[in-house]
Amino acid sequence: MTNALTVVPVLTATDSLEHYARAIKAYPLLTAEEEHSLAVKFKQENDLEAARRLIVSHLRLVASIARGYTGYGLPQADLIQEGNIGLMKAVKRFDPERGVRLVSFAMHWIKAEIHEYIVRNWRLVKIATTKAQRKLFFNLRSMKSGINSLQPTEIAHIARELNVKPEEVLEMETRLNGHEISLEANIDDDSDEHYSPIAYLQDESLTPSEALEAKQAEFAETTDLTSALQNLDDRSRRVVEARWLQETGGKTLHELAAEFGVSAERIRQIEQKAMQKMKTLLLASR
Repeated sequence: MTNALTVVPVLTATDSLEHYARAIKAYPLLTAEEEHSLAVKFKQENDLEAARRLIVSHLRLVASIARGYTGYGLPQADLIQEGNIGLMKAVKRFDPERGVRLVSFAMHWIKAEIHEYIVRNWRLVKIATTKAQRKLFFNLRSMKSGINSLQPTEIAHIARELNVKPEEVLEMETRLNGHEISLEANIDDDSDEHYSPIAYLQDESLTPSEALEAKQAEFAETTDLTSALQNLDDRSRRVVEARWLQETGGKTLHELAAEFGVSAERIRQIEQKAMQKMKTLLLASR
C-alpha cells in the first residue's frame, strides 16, 4: 500500500488540527455498496486507488477516536497519525464478504495502534505495571482468536501462557477494547456524529498526571509518617501505633496503661506529647 499512502493526508506537528479536520471532512463518506465495491477491487485486484478511497473516507473516525485519549498528555497529532496506521492495517485485512462494515472492523485496529503508542510513550504505564502485565498488554491482541470478546477457555489459556491471573487478562481486554457499539445507524449522515458513541474510551477519573501526583503525595506522606515515628522513643511510638495505626480498632488508654504499668492519664500525656512532636516533624518536612 506504499503508493496509496502517498496521497493520504498526513498530519504533522506544524499543522493546525482545525485545518486537518476541515481537510478530512472534504472526503465523502461511502455508502455500503460503494464500500463493498472498493474493498473487492482492492482485495482482488490490489487497486491502490480503491484502498486510498477506503482510507480517506474513514479519517474522521480516527480523529474522533483519538480525541478520547487526550488525557494521556501526548500530542493529538501523534495519536491521530498512529490511529491512521491502524486504519491502513484494517483496510489491508478487511474482508468485504464477511457482511460487516469497515467502520466496525477498523475500530479494533485503530484503537490497538493508539494503545501501543501510548504504552511506548506514556512513562506512567511503564513504571506502574509489571513486566508480565506489559507482556499481556502487547500480546493479548495477537493471542485472541478473533475480534470478539474472550471466552473463559481463552482467558485461562492466555493467563497460563503469559503467567498472569485470569482476572488480569479480562481487565486488560476491557481496557483495550471497551464494549461493542453499533455504528451502523446514520452511517450515511454527512457528519461525524455517528462516530461519537465512544464515550467509554474517555476516563472521567484522574488524568495520568493527576494520578501520578496523588500517588507521589501518598508516598511522601507515608514516608514522612514513618520518619516521624522513628524519631519517637520506643514507648511513645508504641502508644501512637497501638492507638492510631491499627487496621482494626486500636487499644484504649486503660489497656495501654495496664501494659506499661502506669495510669491512663500518663498514657494520655505520652500520646499527646508524641502527637505534637510528630506534627512538628511532618510540618517541617513539607
